[in-house]
Amino acid sequence: MLIQTVIAAARDVFSPALRRILWKSIGLTIALLALVWVVLTRLFDTFLTTHDLVASYPVLDSFAFFLAGFGLFLGLFYLLPAVSAIVAGYFLDDVAEIVERKHYPADPRGQALPFGKAILYGLRFGALSLAVNLVALLLLFVPGINIGAFFIANAYLLSREYFELAAGRFWNPDEVKQLRYEHRGTVLAAGAVLACLVLVPVLNLITPIFGAAMMVHLHKGLMARRLADGRAGSPLRVEVGRRVS
Repeated sequence: MLIQTVIAAARDVFSPALRRILWKSIGLTIALLALVWVVLTRLFDTFLTTHDLVASYPVLDSFAFFLAGFGLFLGLFYLLPAVSAIVAGYFLDDVAEIVERKHYPADPRGQALPFGKAILYGLRFGALSLAVNLVALLLLFVPGINIGAFFIANAYLLSREYFELAAGRFWNPDEVKQLRYEHRGTVLAAGAVLACLVLVPVLNLITPIFGAAMMVHLHKGLMARRLADGRAGSPLRVEVGRRVS
């Protein structure tokens, strides 16, 4: 089911119906990263121009800026999952409605999260992702742990973020957590796909839209399996149940 879900999401991301949202998502992601870059560079520039050590040894200025540029670039790379979470919270309902209408026309539509709640949801996960990835960044200088820590942390965080946003259109928060726990292996594997995507330059910019579409398909697939197993008596607000074709 996971392979079918990934293929379906990949087709959706570049489909005409989602193309406009994809470009808006990429633009917002780049804008947020650029804003962070400007703020950090200004702070670092202020530090360099006011620090006594730099004033006494001008040669350190160029060296420090070189190291700062590399460090800021690396920092933005580690910030990308957090930014992705914020962007996903903003666009998920638009993506979900298009995917549901295209692939599951016979199913009732999910209930869109209130705009403020969706943004707060994304900010909450963004803050959590930022904290976890900060720890992963500190492990950068530990051989054999750095990339592994980054990958594992984001596989978990991204699976949780995107699945809860997608399933939250049908379930209340407690039910979403229960469903995620029941299918934790499948959901985590989907998060690993997103974590791999985050590691690929340029392609990582499509993570919010791809992740949203993939988790909508995954949620539908899990509900179809639930019905096929005879567990239709679930506490869902609406019935869902067609497999990804």
